[in-house]
Amino acid sequence: MTEALDEQQAGPRAVDAVVTGAAGWLGRNLVPALVGTRTRIRCLVQSDDEAPLLELLDPSVEVIVGDVRDPVALDKLFDDVSGATVFHAAAVIHPVGRTREFFDVNVGGTELALDRARRAAAGRFLHVSSNSPFGANPTPLDRFTEDSPYNPYMGYGQSKMEAELLVKQSHERGDVPTVILRAPWFYGPEQPARQTQFLSAIRRGRFPLIGDGTQQRSMVFTGNLVDGLLCAEHAAAAPGRAYWIADADPYELRTIFDTVREALEAEGLQVTQRQPRIPRVAAEIATKADGLLQRRGLYQQAIHVLGELKDTIACDISRARAELGYDPQVALFEGMRRSVRFAMQHGERL
Repeated sequence: MTEALDEQQAGPRAVDAVVTGAAGWLGRNLVPALVGTRTRIRCLVQSDDEAPLLELLDPSVEVIVGDVRDPVALDKLFDDVSGATVFHAAAVIHPVGRTREFFDVNVGGTELALDRARRAAAGRFLHVSSNSPFGANPTPLDRFTEDSPYNPYMGYGQSKMEAELLVKQSHERGDVPTVILRAPWFYGPEQPARQTQFLSAIRRGRFPLIGDGTQQRSMVFTGNLVDGLLCAEHAAAAPGRAYWIADADPYELRTIFDTVREALEAEGLQVTQRQPRIPRVAAEIATKADGLLQRRGLYQQAIHVLGELKDTIACDISRARAELGYDPQVALFEGMRRSVRFAMQHGERL
């Protein structure tokens, strides 16, 4: 009773973490990791249906329902958050039908979040970026580093590049200390339907391998990415810097598919070993069609994904290891097993 009275007299506890995109794939891994280490976590979600997913985690979690593009919602999100860490994970990867959403959310939403973080005197702004501002590696042996030049791939890549530039400018002006975390292809628990469909298609022998499958992809287990964000929150060298955050090494695409099959089997599911193949030229045609559609402001997810699967998109995480102390603990097989297990536990069709 005395403790409750003391808390009332002291007023509400300070917010020490702000999370945008909190009900998304990354957010639903990040927020539980923050619980127990923060006094108060304020989260932005898009709908009332998403709020209970986070509110039930812990009393320290406070949910604001709104859109990252809405100034009123952002005013509520950033009210009285002086010194807090901002984890900016809100983004659109696959818009419904039209590409304008890339720029409205990924650029406009980031600009608004940076402005409110400046006004609120946030302590550090961690921006979750992507590999897409850098396109594809010239060969399977090349690796992106933090010094690689921008070469954005399609609308998403352009929007994430523009967002990165806003984040850099905000730091250079002294508005708020910022850190950019560049994450490649996610996998892990809390996955959206598209990732479960990917696992299911491989299980049933319906997901195509492009060419010989030796093209390489950096991937990041969601738990590893959360670890990278938490490392970047406190690392002294991080403000004003960008970091690639991924698993320890890239994987060949054929290895990714084989490992998914092994993970499915390890969880007791029957798996076909049938592997359809598509020649690289088909993916090149898909890339041209994707470019034509996006120049007209249109987006078709299947065409976009097919075109991108032909490429090597791989990064070097040496800077994150050296400056952040980042050390990815989970590799592909174990991470895919956890992803499969999550889907099964939630009654999703694999």
